[in-house]
Amino acid sequence: MWILVMFDLPVGSSSEQKAATYFRNCLLDMGFEMAQFSVYLRFCSGKEQMESYVRRIEACLPSGGRVDILGFTDKQYESIVSFTHGEREEAHKNPGQIALF
Repeated sequence: MWILVMFDLPVGSSSEQKAATYFRNCLLDMGFEMAQFSVYLRFCSGKEQMESYVRRIEACLPSGGRVDILGFTDKQYESIVSFTHGEREEAHKNPGQIALF
């Protein structure tokens, strides 16, 4: 299973910038990888682990802005079509059952 976190956070003031940076660092500390600006992705073992991450993310939420969390299956992950600089990328591959970092 995969978790996708998408967010749009205000960064007009220095305190808002610090809150947005703190939130991004929380995601990185939890093992998320940046897929695009304000879009982070992480593999997890199932719904129970996803709910655990949702609670951890909720604890790091800044007071402003919007955060959306999407969970989807390995099969759905493999069907993502991506383009970089106008060129189609290879299909995404799922990690094995046991991934060592």
